[in-house]
Amino acid sequence: MISSQVKINHYDFENTLFKSFSTNHFAKDLWPLVYILSDDESKTAYIGETTDAYSRMSTHLKHKEKSKLTSIHLITSEKFNKSAILDIESNLIKYMSGDDVFKLLNGNLGLANHNYYQKKEVYWDIFNSVWNQLRAEGITKHSIEHINNSDLFKYSPYKSLTIEQSEGLYQILKSLTTRKKVNTIVEGGAGTGKTILAIFLFKILSSHQNDFSFKEFGTEEKVFIDLVQKIKQKLPNPKMALVVPMSSFRATLKKVFKNIKGLNPKMVIGPSEVSKEKYDLLVVDESHRLRRRINLTNYKSFDDGCKRLGLDKHSCSELDWVLMQSKSVILFYDDEQSIKPTDTPKSEFDKVKKLVNSNVLKLKSQFRVKGGNAYVEFIESLLKENINRQTPKFNSKSYEFLLFDNVQEMISQIKKRDIESGLSRLIAGFSWKWISKNNKELKDIKIGDCELMWNGTAEDWINSKNSINEVGCIHTTQGYDLNYSGIIFGNEISFDPINQEIIIKPENYHDKNGKNTIRDPEVLKEYIINIYKTIMLRGIKGTYVYVCDPLLREYFESFIPKFQAVRPKSNNLIRKENILPFENSVPLYDLKVAAGNFGDLQHIEEVEWVNIPKNIKPNKDLFACQVIGESMNKIIPNGSYCLFRKYHGGSRSGQIVLVESTNINDSDFGSCYTIKEYESKKHEDENGWKHHSIVLKPLSTDSTYLKIVIEDEELSSFKVVGIFECVIG
Repeated sequence: MISSQVKINHYDFENTLFKSFSTNHFAKDLWPLVYILSDDESKTAYIGETTDAYSRMSTHLKHKEKSKLTSIHLITSEKFNKSAILDIESNLIKYMSGDDVFKLLNGNLGLANHNYYQKKEVYWDIFNSVWNQLRAEGITKHSIEHINNSDLFKYSPYKSLTIEQSEGLYQILKSLTTRKKVNTIVEGGAGTGKTILAIFLFKILSSHQNDFSFKEFGTEEKVFIDLVQKIKQKLPNPKMALVVPMSSFRATLKKVFKNIKGLNPKMVIGPSEVSKEKYDLLVVDESHRLRRRINLTNYKSFDDGCKRLGLDKHSCSELDWVLMQSKSVILFYDDEQSIKPTDTPKSEFDKVKKLVNSNVLKLKSQFRVKGGNAYVEFIESLLKENINRQTPKFNSKSYEFLLFDNVQEMISQIKKRDIESGLSRLIAGFSWKWISKNNKELKDIKIGDCELMWNGTAEDWINSKNSINEVGCIHTTQGYDLNYSGIIFGNEISFDPINQEIIIKPENYHDKNGKNTIRDPEVLKEYIINIYKTIMLRGIKGTYVYVCDPLLREYFESFIPKFQAVRPKSNNLIRKENILPFENSVPLYDLKVAAGNFGDLQHIEEVEWVNIPKNIKPNKDLFACQVIGESMNKIIPNGSYCLFRKYHGGSRSGQIVLVESTNINDSDFGSCYTIKEYESKKHEDENGWKHHSIVLKPLSTDSTYLKIVIEDEELSSFKVVGIFECVIG
């Protein structure tokens, strides 16, 4: 059992600690271990690893801040080695920073992306065991799944940078030391990690050098240390701010900064605040959304800023404010995410790039969508009409990209994904007026018999209470991550089959700030295409698409695989009448909602019933389930309906079984169930033969499916529900 392999011992963090260590053989014998120093009153913690607990704790007890901590939790295991404790340390830092219980003293996480023997097979399970024990003791609060979906985790600086991001950080730091390059423009599309790099920069400049681990930079460690030292010699206490033009995303990042040691929510500001003070460093995230005066709904704030700076309100932009008010400027920029005429035009950024004191960097790697750069390039080609007509439909094992014929079906699937993965939302183009803004009884969006409402709030809508039942827009989703996004292409966008090009129908476009000032239809088309491209890059795991316009739908059908509702392969499988339970039919269970209720039927109407194959003798132990996914495709094709027999005991080895366990989260089923081939390893003690571990083996042509190992005490939550009989449809 994994949990028995890990122990967490609690001690008071004081000089008497070393007497307690004398009874702990891991501390006494210089064993690699992980520890958490904490203080419940100040809610402050520090996470570390060591092979010499005595020496490390002696150092910490002399440290100005760490000596104020009152408790130590020593995490030990005979399975630990140096690579494992570095990995567990980094994961603890990442997840405790996202858990929002303790504020961490750690500068950053150190080495996190290195690989080592059995990292996935064994040590991720060990980390899960550590995390669950910490939750039991009240040190951590939320599940790992919950934290993975939180903005605090996604935008945390406690993560390793990629090689590309590290190179970008190096160039930025170098420009801050030489002062030769005052302006740095970091170009990168949606999902290339611009925001994370911006926050990491703030963290590295705000942390004391002794509290920041530069190990993750490998052989370049000394280079980065020297650069940061030079910056802090020139600017020991720099006045800096992160400028975020979109108010909703700004509010989110303020929450992130509030929970990171050394950072402060006051560091996150809007463009209007730029005009009021001078800065040493301004970093602008989503700088393509900096405004100019054209078609603003509130001129006063903009005009007041221009007046303070002595600028012509009709010809300047907030980009001018930023350049004027700071000694050094870093602009994170993507011209293809400019989505309305109030945005500062690309030509103004091009002027900045050409200045002798400017430096341009590029981020190209895709970190958000699991479809990677291939998906991004596919969307670019599809929407910019430069896709080859012979191009096959997009296909990726790691990304779900589907076209729906029925909007209700797409809504249903998005809601299912939200139950399974969280953070799954509907987003649409501006093809409908926002009439519910003034009357909550009205519906904004009407597609056939389907009626929907726009987002009920503009601030942090994605995380708002009713967002799963609403439809977001570009303004409430830009900058955010989703697991799945359901995109509705409205009637403002169509396709001309004669000229083979996407066309815009301005009469169906209802963003007042968009079309009223745009006379050139090509410019309007560019903005609308940018909107759809941006929202098509929100989904981490998948993107679903519904198209209102029939001509555009036909164009998309050539390149996007269609959603196929997985239904019985045989029309004769489901019995609709003359149902005689367990005589001519057996119950069909949905594994996503079964939740332990096998055999607990109260009424026939509770489930559908399927015909019993002629060669199978009727029995009350029989039931059917649908098997989703490719993990058993050598025996059971994806989507097949299978017959199972309830398990009452006896040998299971070598058989295909339906298993229930709270420790299993099979991505194919999205629940605590899985279907795999059973293999048992036993050992003998004074009480006879006992299970030592159970291995659940996939039978798949796809090698990415791995064995599931259940050990020792985990067996208490493990239950074989049924034995596979055959595929029935």
